[in-house]
Amino acid sequence: MKNFEKYRPGYYMPPEPCMDWVKKDRLTEAPAWCSVDLRDGNQALITPMNLEEKLAFYRFLLDVGFKEIEVGFPAASETEYEFLRTIIEDHLIPDDVYIQVLTQSRPHIIQKTFEAIKGAKNVVVHLYNSTSFAQRQQVFRMAEDEIVDIAVSGAKLFNEYADKMPETNFRFEYSPESFTGTEVEFALRICNAVIDVWQPRPERKVIINLPSTVEMSMPHVYAQQIEYMSKHLHSRENVIVSIHPHNDRGTAVAAGELALLAGGQRIEGTLFGNGERTGNVDIVTMAMNLFTHGVDPKLDFSDMPKTVKFYEELTGMSVGYRQPYSGHLVFAAFSGSHQDAISKGMKFRQERQEPFWTVPYLPLDPHDVNREYETDVIRINSQSGKGGISYILEHNFGYDLPKEMAAEVGYFIKGISDHAHKELTPHEILVAFQHEYQNKDVPIALQDISWIREKGSTVADATLAIHNELYYLSARGNGPLDAVSNVLKIANPNIQYQFVDYEEHALETDSDSLASAYVVIADEEGNHYWGVGVDSDITMASVYALITAVNRENKVKQFIPTHETD
Repeated sequence: MKNFEKYRPGYYMPPEPCMDWVKKDRLTEAPAWCSVDLRDGNQALITPMNLEEKLAFYRFLLDVGFKEIEVGFPAASETEYEFLRTIIEDHLIPDDVYIQVLTQSRPHIIQKTFEAIKGAKNVVVHLYNSTSFAQRQQVFRMAEDEIVDIAVSGAKLFNEYADKMPETNFRFEYSPESFTGTEVEFALRICNAVIDVWQPRPERKVIINLPSTVEMSMPHVYAQQIEYMSKHLHSRENVIVSIHPHNDRGTAVAAGELALLAGGQRIEGTLFGNGERTGNVDIVTMAMNLFTHGVDPKLDFSDMPKTVKFYEELTGMSVGYRQPYSGHLVFAAFSGSHQDAISKGMKFRQERQEPFWTVPYLPLDPHDVNREYETDVIRINSQSGKGGISYILEHNFGYDLPKEMAAEVGYFIKGISDHAHKELTPHEILVAFQHEYQNKDVPIALQDISWIREKGSTVADATLAIHNELYYLSARGNGPLDAVSNVLKIANPNIQYQFVDYEEHALETDSDSLASAYVVIADEEGNHYWGVGVDSDITMASVYALITAVNRENKVKQFIPTHETD
């Protein structure tokens, strides 16, 4: 890694301090959004979209709520030209939507671009030329004045062609391409020269787009560059400052947000950040960041799984499992401490009827993007804890485990996951829990039972199958459960235990209203054994819970019946 010595920063700081953006702590309104998925994003695909795919993606962007969509570079590609003509001639552009087309500052390309947009009502025509020091020196080998002349000559042609198309509402846009590698004073000079040609006015504002064509700096540097430009552009009240961050350093979203604080009013980007090299700024993330600060993003991502599926099918790209807000695992909590906090936070929210979302570890309510608590939030593997496993059993299946039992069940389920070296699904957790703890009938199975209430006590007449042999037993107790307990002790005097705790609650399922009972007993050494009983009758549920607890104790201690009848 000694090669680091051949690198040096390639950006340029403004000639004066530009730090007013630091005084702001957050964004309070959404910017104007411009999707460049159909141009910048499409050109970065291994297999660019065909006409039908571009039309489907275009319609989807309209459904999301974009009012500005860059539809292509019509002078550079026959497919893009055909697509543009299709949406114009088939009247597929809503009256409140601006389509955007891109052109270099070259006369024949500008001419073909204006020919391609004939018949459109609202159009942003986007002019660009490279301005960076590296490009001027290495690619064009031109002086600053020559680069300015390229931009100005293109801007003048825009005026000429627009004057011949009075039926179209034009909005002109200029980008000093590679803005971040351009001396800021020169970037300001060339932008102002273009503004002076276009003479913006309230009814036809000009867009000055300042792209980090290659991201070269930390985000705060980009913010200072944007603030300087915003403060010194000509006709600022009639200029829309637009930003187009790329993600070469992995900080496009941060750079974009700080640039908006610094005077940016418009964002060009793509869904999930698709684009050349490491991509454009991710509009989904930026929009959802606003949403989670209580700001209407003006874009609809309320069905994120649908958005992801649509994007992946049309582009052939994949949304990462940890992509903010949209990834398959972004809401998943495997850690025991995280699961416990989320579970308690959900319960607190339900108890208090909290108006604001404050659940620990979840900056967004999964329901707001059509994700489910049951399948997306608490995920169980060997790192999970009792809180998460209890949450799964309660919210998916209705079991409200006593606190002590929850700890035991947590270790039990974690052990299964650890041994299998895999995540457990909610169904697998349920099956394992029921197999170990619920209505166990080995070695003791209850075949039949009746109770008689007499003289302040209860007599239980029970038929038990013990190791597949039938026994008819009767015993008295101070209630049904106590009577059954005495029956079990008659079956084998070696059974020695005492009740420790008993809980019950309704267990709602799709088809029946059941009751769930939880019994814990302790043997002579103080070891605890839990049993769960489920039945439509709460008394029977408690009986099954007790028998289960005894059967679980007898997994350790050999059970040998001593009385065949009583």
